[in-house]
Amino acid sequence: MRVPLIAGNWKMNKTPKEALELVNALKPLVQNAAAEVVVCPTFVALSDVLKAAEGSNIKVGAQNMYHQDSGAYTGEISPVFLKAMNVEFVILGHSERRQYFLESNEEINKKVASALKHGLKPILCVGETLEEREKGITFDVIGEQVKKCLADLQQYNLEDVVVAYEPVWAIGTGRTATKEDANEVIGFIRQQLKEVLGEKLSVNTRILYGGSVKSSNIRELMEMPEIDGALVGGASLDAAEFAKIAIY
Repeated sequence: MRVPLIAGNWKMNKTPKEALELVNALKPLVQNAAAEVVVCPTFVALSDVLKAAEGSNIKVGAQNMYHQDSGAYTGEISPVFLKAMNVEFVILGHSERRQYFLESNEEINKKVASALKHGLKPILCVGETLEEREKGITFDVIGEQVKKCLADLQQYNLEDVVVAYEPVWAIGTGRTATKEDANEVIGFIRQQLKEVLGEKLSVNTRILYGGSVKSSNIRELMEMPEIDGALVGGASLDAAEFAKIAIY
């Protein structure tokens, strides 16, 4: 049985002090959540958030990482650093990384491999742009993303992989895919996982929906059979709103 997962991607928001206040406000609100609850602050707030989350049911993830363990890569963060801090999850391949920093499927594949190598749980993001959707190539784009980002990983513990379907046209726009559309695409992703990872892993892998998720639409999304949780953006920056999503 797939345990639901609700993850908050804080993006480039919240100073360490603000992040600490948010986690402290969130803890009592989600302590009875049936879903696994994850928050992903900025790198500079990770240490404070990890300390604040100790003893609670809130788990902590990073928003990105580089695939090398160490070296002359100014400004980058190693998976070794994240593991040493007891970070559990890491978001990889987010559409904003693809769009603004030109990350390719091949580069993301290296990051996924490195995360798994070091015992981190990657949340792999896939999704189509509005232009791609209007052209009718949603499944082509997502199929390629899934297959290339998860290629040649058989030596790792693939049970730790989480996939998040985030249609780019729905991120931060207030537009949300209908529950039927989201469920259809996530079902397609599961079929792609079957080809890449095998049937057992495709059945057991959690696939989240992301894209203007809020308390008013989370329940209908979670009622769909293929959707296992949500990767939440702006709504995760408010403790009360994120808690309503987490306990849906």
